[in-house]
Amino acid sequence: MLLAIDNGNTNVVFGVYDGDTALGTWRCQTDVKRTADEYAVWLTQLMALKGLKPDDITASIIASVVPGALFNLITLCRRYFGRDPVVVGAEGVELGMQVLIDHPEQAGADRLVNAVAAQKHYGGPAVIIDFGTATTFDVIDADGNFRGSAFAPGINLSMEALYMAAARLPRIEIKPTEKIIGKATVPAMQSGIYWGYVGMIEGLVARIRDEFGAPMKVYATGGLAALFDQATEVFDIVDPELTMKGLVEIHRSNRAA
Repeated sequence: MLLAIDNGNTNVVFGVYDGDTALGTWRCQTDVKRTADEYAVWLTQLMALKGLKPDDITASIIASVVPGALFNLITLCRRYFGRDPVVVGAEGVELGMQVLIDHPEQAGADRLVNAVAAQKHYGGPAVIIDFGTATTFDVIDADGNFRGSAFAPGINLSMEALYMAAARLPRIEIKPTEKIIGKATVPAMQSGIYWGYVGMIEGLVARIRDEFGAPMKVYATGGLAALFDQATEVFDIVDPELTMKGLVEIHRSNRAA
């Protein structure tokens, strides 16, 4: 069984896979101070609830965009699961695609993993939108090669910035509103945040397609992707598990190499 770890800026997601089948996935808040021992206590107890033991793990893979957390995650795999993990971005780890941008070393591991999964499961050319700490728009061509990106602040980050910068504005729940014109402060904020984000998504996708010059699919992933699927027809596929699927595929291809 494979232990796949996606270490993002906000959360760390752990998944145990038997082939392509997820036997369990769990997440915790990203904290660079969390030790391998703390991860192990938390993770092994959750695995036990699914009837899984550390000895069941025969391989591991990590994608991390938080350098300060990587050492403890590698140590977790080695000390508690007895496995040297494949680390996306490390020397010798093959992705099966070209990263055709000016500085390939700057491409985030999670975005590259999403690109691998998108090409494997759905095909290109495509725009991959990941709703995370940032909202990223990544482009792959027909061969699955990574061609570039656009970044925007994540919706939670935008909402928090609005709350922090304006003394009289409260924290709000992100949700669609029936009307665009709010009749009070909270619905006005909800409308601007939600429908403003929908407009940004649709506008950026349209401009990316125009610049790319060919028909493109749009794949959405991340925790809030389903929330926006209600309000726009721009998404062809919504797959919250895209990153984890990519980790499984990268491990499979590197194991076979």
